[in-house]
Amino acid sequence: MDAKRESLLPTLQAVQREHGYVPDEQVGKIAASLGITKADVYAVASFYGQFRFNPPGRHSVKVCAGTACHVRGSALILDEWSRLLGIEPGQTTADGAFDLERVACIGCCSVAPAVMVDGEVHGCMSSAEVRTVFNEVCAGDERARRAAGADGDAGEGNGAGRGDGAGDSAGRGVGDAG
Repeated sequence: MDAKRESLLPTLQAVQREHGYVPDEQVGKIAASLGITKADVYAVASFYGQFRFNPPGRHSVKVCAGTACHVRGSALILDEWSRLLGIEPGQTTADGAFDLERVACIGCCSVAPAVMVDGEVHGCMSSAEVRTVFNEVCAGDERARRAAGADGDAGEGNGAGRGDGAGDSAGRGVGDAG
């Protein structure tokens, strides 16, 4: 492997650090600069779990699929998050509020099945608990939106809590009309 190809991983890591993911346009630039095809770049990047190809959401949901979590029903927990958010693992909601990932292990086997939301571990998850955590995150977004509005920033921001139903997962909880 020549020196240019050897720089592929560090280059991908730098792009992901800068953007939070590896945008398609950057894949083309990487390929051109290294004299390889976009397919070669994607082949390497998709092999490693550290690289993502969609922008991260404002809230990150990581469902553990390690052995302890798996035998205690993490697949059902992942399915519930997917249903609530309307996305599959590896995707980000249309409004940019949430991304969903299936991860190998988060190291919390004693509280399996476990989920990490925005870096906070939630253990002993059930479908009902998924809805509770989702609603708590949405309620926090709503409080932040109101606080921003109270500071004169109403109408600005990220669109969370519009309530128009257009892929708007943040700002409304399960069962809210929206």
